[in-house]
Amino acid sequence: MRRFPLVKTLAVACALALAAPVPPRAQVNLPSLGDTVSEQVGVGTERRLGDQIMREIRRDPDYLDDPLLLEYVQSLWSPLVAAARARGDIGADLDARFAWEAFLVRDRSVNAFALPGGFVGVHLGLVSLTSTRDQLASVLAHELSHVTQRHIARSIVNEQRQSLIGLAAMILGVIAASRSTRPDAANAIITGGQAAAVQGMLNFSRDMEREADRIGIALLERAGFATAGMAQMFEKLDGASRLNDSLGYPYLRTHPLTVERIGEARLRAGSGAAAVMPPAPLEHELMRARARVLMDARVDSLRRLQAQDAQAPGATPPLERAGLLAASALASARLRDGARAVAAAERAQAALREAAAGEPRAERGADLARAERALALLLAEAQLEAGQPARAAAALKPFEADPSRAPALARAQVALAVGTADTLRRSAEELQTRVTQTPADAAAWLALAQLWSRLEQPLRAVRAEAESRAAIGDLNGAVDRLRAGQRLARTAGRPDFIEASVIDARLRELEAQRRELAAELRGDGKGPP
Repeated sequence: MRRFPLVKTLAVACALALAAPVPPRAQVNLPSLGDTVSEQVGVGTERRLGDQIMREIRRDPDYLDDPLLLEYVQSLWSPLVAAARARGDIGADLDARFAWEAFLVRDRSVNAFALPGGFVGVHLGLVSLTSTRDQLASVLAHELSHVTQRHIARSIVNEQRQSLIGLAAMILGVIAASRSTRPDAANAIITGGQAAAVQGMLNFSRDMEREADRIGIALLERAGFATAGMAQMFEKLDGASRLNDSLGYPYLRTHPLTVERIGEARLRAGSGAAAVMPPAPLEHELMRARARVLMDARVDSLRRLQAQDAQAPGATPPLERAGLLAASALASARLRDGARAVAAAERAQAALREAAAGEPRAERGADLARAERALALLLAEAQLEAGQPARAAAALKPFEADPSRAPALARAQVALAVGTADTLRRSAEELQTRVTQTPADAAAWLALAQLWSRLEQPLRAVRAEAESRAAIGDLNGAVDRLRAGQRLARTAGRPDFIEASVIDARLRELEAQRRELAAELRGDGKGPP
């Protein structure tokens, strides 16, 4: 199947794409959430369909695994999932089978989308548009509600006879066509009754949108976010819809905003404590700045953002100045201008301290601590680019006991730059523990491969490379690396017999997975319901 760049196809926004507004008086008969849906589109089937689509997405260059920004999005996503569990929206079967994973898409357009199996994608353009964490959380809550209410299963319930691979391929094709600027190419992709049927079944009705609004705002309140965030987000998007967005706001077309929906969001927000917006968010402003840089890797865009270090005078409000300087520092690092990146990052730290100075620590504490850590990680990245690994290590020292993913991966890069056996081994042991707990972490496996290679552990390095390929769904690449590991073990003078045995066992597992996928492609896979 031809793969389309994610930035052109809007990923696989099968829960959102091509949604046609339903006339106000149209009667919409939704299938029940009970046995009918479960029998025809089982939870396991929906998850397997999502896995098939995610294999394509993870190999796309526009799939973004930025540890710091992804950690921030997950810090909003996880409380919403916990709130859905607490409300009873996620049953035991759904909880065990679905992925409950939010991921990032390198795309300037304002969009987010739900996929089968509990995957939710967030475009960086959406992150950069939001003014507060509550606004971004409101979109995540809405998309999560599409998942928990099984709106995707409702939409495909009449198409359950399609094979998983075939259905995933058609979804990818239909969405590619929806973003195409060439009508002939779009028509070629959509040609045939099956693809047209898929296009129809992916549409969400306005009743489903209202249900996602209602449940989403309840999740916001239960998770401790300001419910005013949803109304503010609707108002922000409604203002954008009055402009010619040139395909920059697909969320507006797939989630048609009406006066009724905006009014209901305002009404549900009410005037209670949950409706009161918190102080200006320090961490969110830095994450918006990071998203602005990462969503567009073109050199001219990076240079424009780099120039913000000269556009942030002392008269600029300190929080805004911190965001401008953080974006400039990251852009300079990506342009390999380490000295300028370090200077901008240090100025951003000073602006952040100024922004926080007037607020009581009790209100600012956690937000300020997270923002300071984000800038320390940015400074370390800039110092590595400037060829200053010792200074980068010093910048990370206050967070040496922080076990979370972003600092751990940053420490690995510092260890590779410092290059001493002790630092390399400590980082390798830390990441080995991490991948044991989270084996699907492709970035950690890749960093671990580099560390083992520097420590002259070639079998471990090859196996880590294979696991990094398997984590993104590239089973062929993983099998090839494991076979290379087998050849290396046979020719090595003093082979690591334990690691060689692990490679043999893992190769058998991945080859079995490949056979299962081939069976599904032929349409004879049985799989769980």
